[in-house]
Amino acid sequence: MSQMSEIARRRTFAIISHPDAGKTTLTEKLLLYGGALHLAGSVSARKSMRSTASDWMELEKKRGISISSTVLQFGYHNYQINLLDTPGHKDFSEDTYRVLTAVDAAIMVIDAGKGIESQTLKLFEVCRQRNVPIFTFMNKLDRPTRDLLELIDQVEEELQIHVYPMNWPLGTGGSFRGVFDRQSRDIHLFERTAHGSYIAPVRVKDLTDPSIRDQLDQVAYERFSEELEMLDMAGAALERQSVLSGDTTPVFFGSAVNNFGVQLLLDAFLEYAPPPAARRTRSQVLVPPQQDKFSGFIFKIQSNMDPRHRDKVAFLKVCSGRFTRDMQVVHQPSGKKVRLANSHKLFAQDREVVEEAYPGDIVGLVGHWDFNIGDTLTEDPEIIYNEIPRFPPECFAFISNPNPAKSKPFRKGMDHLLHEGIVQTLILRNSARRETLLSAVGPLQFEVLQYRLQSEYGVESQLEKTIWMAMRWISDYAPTAQDWDSLRLPTDSALAQDAQGQDVILFPSQWALDYFAKEHPQLKLHRIPLEPSVNKA
Repeated sequence: MSQMSEIARRRTFAIISHPDAGKTTLTEKLLLYGGALHLAGSVSARKSMRSTASDWMELEKKRGISISSTVLQFGYHNYQINLLDTPGHKDFSEDTYRVLTAVDAAIMVIDAGKGIESQTLKLFEVCRQRNVPIFTFMNKLDRPTRDLLELIDQVEEELQIHVYPMNWPLGTGGSFRGVFDRQSRDIHLFERTAHGSYIAPVRVKDLTDPSIRDQLDQVAYERFSEELEMLDMAGAALERQSVLSGDTTPVFFGSAVNNFGVQLLLDAFLEYAPPPAARRTRSQVLVPPQQDKFSGFIFKIQSNMDPRHRDKVAFLKVCSGRFTRDMQVVHQPSGKKVRLANSHKLFAQDREVVEEAYPGDIVGLVGHWDFNIGDTLTEDPEIIYNEIPRFPPECFAFISNPNPAKSKPFRKGMDHLLHEGIVQTLILRNSARRETLLSAVGPLQFEVLQYRLQSEYGVESQLEKTIWMAMRWISDYAPTAQDWDSLRLPTDSALAQDAQGQDVILFPSQWALDYFAKEHPQLKLHRIPLEPSVNKA
């Protein structure tokens, strides 16, 4: 098969949602329909059926939430799918944002009983900024829902995007009987499955079939007919280009826990979603995926996925050319040539050796401790990607080792986990404190760090929270020590440097931040750090 054919059949996407909307459940059911799972909640040929394939970390199983993004790769018909399940909780949004740099499309899951929630809105905005096409799955139709037309209006108004319902429900909640496919003009009747474990036994009937009227009472049938007529009058057929440009989101209705509507979503998604697109380099050059020379970037690092080894997996998004095992590439940050010998295809915690990969694919590179998030690997030294965003932390704490006899494993665990980007470190100026100062987007990141230090490295830790609640980077300012002393910081504010050596100020309140900015208009404060090239200029 030619390279162009391989690229055309790749689909790389993430599933995003507010917590508890059903994101991880939908992930499992897409795997079920794709043949990657025989039984929802278990990987093929696995005896254990108590946990999901995507939530592999022990803490995820205990808390019942996704903490770390997971790569799941499988084939479906003629497509090669790279599915990235992401954390829904806002405290882990930084991991989700990084993952969204590696996808070509996204499926947004909405609880039909709640509508758009805060984290859904934030993640949608990240996708919009990156021009990522969005598909929407209205979930939990077998439970009480909001008015369906109001749901559609909310999506259009709050997200400022055109909506095209691909199907329409026959009733909701206890009277949910199925969906009408507006493309094929078929009715798909709903049947509950045994705990949603198996593929739903869908029966398809034409809308004109008289037995359809028997599925609903007179009021529900008339309402369904009126709503369908309104939708048909609203506009023309769905245009793929409108989806690819991000102007329109196709909307699907169903029940992920019962597998209903999942295959309709999957089949339509693969038809309308884009294959891998060109990527823009730091110098604003577009690199097409069909370019001969290989290039890609690291968007995630995970330690100890194999509990038997202290290994590290760097997740590489292939952007152009063809990846082959044992190939030599340039590691852009160091300028050195490296051999990519230990390469794997991933399915959550499971892995198998991969010999080749194409644009859109995710490759797990094991054992390269000098790789960092955001690094470019390429055969063309002119290519440097600048894909990974950084976000302002809002939580700060000191961490220390209460047991001096465990100092070596404590340092090793901290080094490994900080390398993943779970939390960031800061260095306070003019401070005698020896404990490590950590910063994070949300407090649960600290809990994950402490849990993994104990479970993976066997060391306890002590956490001391601080009063700071905001951090700002400073640009266009090269202060001497005397200059820093003359800044007259608000009470309880502090000066520090981030891990990249950039100057920052920590503030205990929004009032303190606003006061300082007003008193020092000559300083430019930034919520996110400037790019290295900008700072040098």
